Amino acid sequence: MFATLEQAKDFCSENNINMVDFMMIDLDGRWRHLTMPMARFTEDTLVSGIGFDGSNYGFAAVEKSDMVFIPDLKSAFVDKFAEVPTLAMIGDVFVIGLPDNYRFDQDPRNVAFHAEEYLKSTGIADEMRIGPEFEFHVFDHVSYRTASNNTGFKVDSNEAEWNSGNEDFNLGYKVPKKAGYHTAPPLDKLAGFRSRVTLIMEEQGIAVKYHHHEVSGSGQLEIEVEFGGMLEMADKTMMTKYIIKNAAVKENKTVTFMPKPIFGEAGNGMHVHMHLFKDGKPLFYDKDGYSQLSETALYFIGGLLKHAKALCALTNPSTNSYKRLVPGYEAPVTIGYATSNRSSVIRIPAYAKAPDKKRFELRNPDGTCNPYYAYAAILMAGIDGIQNKTDPKAEGYGPYDFNLYKISDEEKKKIKQLPRSLGEALDCLENDHEFLTKGGVFPEKLIELWLKNKRDDAARYNITPQPIEYEMYYDL
Repeated sequence: MFATLEQAKDFCSENNINMVDFMMIDLDGRWRHLTMPMARFTEDTLVSGIGFDGSNYGFAAVEKSDMVFIPDLKSAFVDKFAEVPTLAMIGDVFVIGLPDNYRFDQDPRNVAFHAEEYLKSTGIADEMRIGPEFEFHVFDHVSYRTASNNTGFKVDSNEAEWNSGNEDFNLGYKVPKKAGYHTAPPLDKLAGFRSRVTLIMEEQGIAVKYHHHEVSGSGQLEIEVEFGGMLEMADKTMMTKYIIKNAAVKENKTVTFMPKPIFGEAGNGMHVHMHLFKDGKPLFYDKDGYSQLSETALYFIGGLLKHAKALCALTNPSTNSYKRLVPGYEAPVTIGYATSNRSSVIRIPAYAKAPDKKRFELRNPDGTCNPYYAYAAILMAGIDGIQNKTDPKAEGYGPYDFNLYKISDEEKKKIKQLPRSLGEALDCLENDHEFLTKGGVFPEKLIELWLKNKRDDAARYNITPQPIEYEMYYDL
């Protein structure tokens, strides 16, 4: 938004903005923030930064936790949800060093930045443009308990079919189970909410392609955005989630991007469309290639599929992720590619025919990922495929131009599967991550820390009794 501090100060003066908020991304991909009066925001802030405890962000050991973050003026935006008019901006993490501070190699923005720089250094391309699809649930109520003697959750949605018999207040018009895709008002009670969110996103510089109701009949929505550079879209992914959640709270609703918040309904993915450009020219189009894809595009696909299991540890890093990646809900379970096939982990949209539109989407990622790590890992896998000329057809990854959910058990055995659990995905990442560390993009220490933290999550989940186990086993 701004090139200089003077521009930021002038803007704030003209718009009566008296506070500046610094937004930071922790290891898991959550926002943290710190606020100061605009009068205290000086050139020294942009040079020396603001000190913070990195151990509380999940990055550093307590004995080596003093770090600083330096605001990125280009990322500035007006926070529409702040009680006091506030200019917000994202910060980059630096390690305190002598004589100068230096960028922290585990910082999510730093990893994404270096992935883009590594792409340029290879000479393959100078830009990966991506377009995420944001799926999420809007609920009117959520409660959960994880006490040692009382575990469970409850969510509610006014438009859900389970409220059809509500006798307290009911106007009917409930969305049947798994029948919400593109449903219209009055069944679609959240169309206005989506439009209001879209206008806020547009004001913040996030171009929205369209929005609609999704498959789940209990408040599942989708907002799809236009393409942008990888680091730019990682920033905008964080901003989009922030806007949607806060807009919901303002309307006395609550939002989750959990992959599978409701049993028996469609889950929330974050499909990522992608294509490469060099000197402004698209690299994924070939009128004579399979589905009009170039050799470069197919090699990129080959890299994604070769490393798909390891990628899941970064693109699907929650225990809940693997409750979505099951057959029957338009979520992928097999490792393959195809045209117009939503049962395949890589889908090539048939309607994207122009050279500058030719692309494909990776369908397994979800909103629990840290977008900087996830997008960077996707790019690094694709680069590895191009460098090693990994032919997806020769490697046995398809193309699978048929419904992968309806094949026989014998046929399923011939097709490689995505991980069935977070633990399996983490084991795959541990055994297959050299493609991530090329060019120093993902530091080995970050991989080790990620594996430890996520294994802790999986272990906590695995040792916790689940409510359904009482139904299945209490009387045995």
